Amino acid sequence: MRRLCAFLLLALVAIPPASAQAQDAASADAERRAARLEAHKGDFDYLLGSWRFTATSKDFGEFGGYWTAVRLATGGGAHVLDEYRVVGDDGETYFASTTLRAYNAVEDVWELVSTDRGTGLQDFGTGRKVGDEMHIEQRFGVAVGKPELWRIRYYDIRPDGFSWAADRSLDGGATWERGHMTLRATRIGPARSLEPFATPRAAAR
Repeated sequence: MRRLCAFLLLALVAIPPASAQAQDAASADAERRAARLEAHKGDFDYLLGSWRFTATSKDFGEFGGYWTAVRLATGGGAHVLDEYRVVGDDGETYFASTTLRAYNAVEDVWELVSTDRGTGLQDFGTGRKVGDEMHIEQRFGVAVGKPELWRIRYYDIRPDGFSWAADRSLDGGATWERGHMTLRATRIGPARSLEPFATPRAAAR
C-alpha cells in the first residue's frame, strides 16, 4: 500500500501543470476575442438610424420604402437589429423583413439572420468590412424551398446616405446575375440604441 501511495504521489508530481497552461490559453483567447470585438463592434454603425430608400430590381422594377436600424443593449455593442420595409405611394406595406446582425468574435465575422412573414430563421448570411465597404453573402428564400444566394455590397457610405448593390445566384454560386438589385438610402432620422428591457431597479419593483 505504501509503495502504491508513493507511486501515485510521484505520478501527480510528474504531471505538468496542464491546467495552468489551459488557463493561459483561455485567457489569451478571451483577450483576442475582446480585441476583435472592440475593433469591429462599430462596423454597422453607419446603418444605425432611419432611412428612406429608392431601389431598382430586375424582378420588380423601381420601388421605395424605409429602413430603420438600432443597436441592442446586448452583445457589447455588436448586436444590431433592423427593419426593412417596402411601401406604396399611400404608405401601404408590400414587404417587410427583420434582420439581426451579430459579430462573432470567435470566427471574426459578422453573422446575419433575416426573417419575413412566416419564414422562420432560415435566411442566414455572413459579412465583413472590406476597406470602406461592407460585403455580405446571404441566402434568401430558404424556408419556401427557393434559395437564392446574394452578394451584397454597401458602398459610398456617408453620414447622410449610402448605396447598396447586390448580385444574385440561383444555382448556389455557380453563375451570377450582376446588378440584380441596387438601392440608395438617405438619412431621415439619427442613430439610436434600444435600451435594456430590464434593469436592476426595474427588476426589484
